[in-house]
Amino acid sequence: MPDWNQQIIDEFRAHDGTVATNGFGRNLVLLHHIGAKTGTERVTPAAAVHPDADTWLVAASKAGAPDNPAWFHNLRAHPDVRIETPDDGTVEVRARVLEGAERDAGWSRMTGLFEGFRAYEQRTTRVIPVIELSRR
Repeated sequence: MPDWNQQIIDEFRAHDGTVATNGFGRNLVLLHHIGAKTGTERVTPAAAVHPDADTWLVAASKAGAPDNPAWFHNLRAHPDVRIETPDDGTVEVRARVLEGAERDAGWSRMTGLFEGFRAYEQRTTRVIPVIELSRR
């Protein structure tokens, strides 16, 4: 895991879900996902929109890289995961990749909260996936 991710994880846990780095505030979740090939659990911080009590949205942006992040492939292989949240503690969720109009609406929510996602979209030729994490 890159040092930057670990620093964000440590800050999230040390400050009850608040991350001052890069102005994330309380808009992150720690995504616990299982390696598609290895079966190893990994933890990745992800910017999240929390539209209702049982749903979180995350985007597989990888900062506008031409390919999706590894965690996206892991969620597709193993959609039942858990997240650490600022307000609800650890939550068991099921991941679902949004398609069509649902994806576009989710993307609009993400770009409304995180302006940087617009720049990521301009850097890449792929459609950045939006994943709904629903409480199980």
